[in-house]
Amino acid sequence: MELQKILSTVDHTLLSQTATWDEIRAICDDGVKYGCASVCIPASYVKQAADYVKGAVKVCTVIGFPNGYDTTAVKCCAAADAVKNGASEVDMVINLGWVKDGRYDLVLDEIRQIKAACDGRLLKVIVETCMLTEAEKIEMCRVVSESGADYIKTSTGFGGGGATREDVALFKAHVAPHLKIKASGGIANLQDAEDFLALGADRLGTSRIVKAVKAMEK
Repeated sequence: MELQKILSTVDHTLLSQTATWDEIRAICDDGVKYGCASVCIPASYVKQAADYVKGAVKVCTVIGFPNGYDTTAVKCCAAADAVKNGASEVDMVINLGWVKDGRYDLVLDEIRQIKAACDGRLLKVIVETCMLTEAEKIEMCRVVSESGADYIKTSTGFGGGGATREDVALFKAHVAPHLKIKASGGIANLQDAEDFLALGADRLGTSRIVKAVKAMEK
């Protein structure tokens, strides 16, 4: 697969708790240079990053991250604040406890409320596949398909497991045709990236693809 095509699907990501502005700025510079889909960064840096890149690359952030158990009101406030600060895309974490309780109605309502708070920006829904059964994953495909969100996303990368080929294939088999798929966590190299895209992923959440390209340039 053409290298630039792969790069154009990458949400170039830095979500470390200790991320500094110098590191975020470097992520932004790389995102612009390599034509990434977005840079995915902590919410506290969104305004600074948006002012810095001036539209040269989209700024994505995360809310309810990584555990997902903030109240819906808090998540909606965070989404609205991110948009106000210049985020073009928001990745939210679902309430996994509600899934385990079988309260898919609450999960669906929360996603819809957060989508409204995003004011037309892209919303990606992180379902943390490593913590779900296959039946729960399939049910979340239905819920996210019905929610108005734009993407279903595999993982935070902080939950003990990341994207797997099996999960992306399962998503592709069960989501509605309009819903896109983001594979995130554990995408280590260009072969991983090609495999996930071939299986149906539309976005890749990773920092390693740009690093791999940089290594090839040396």
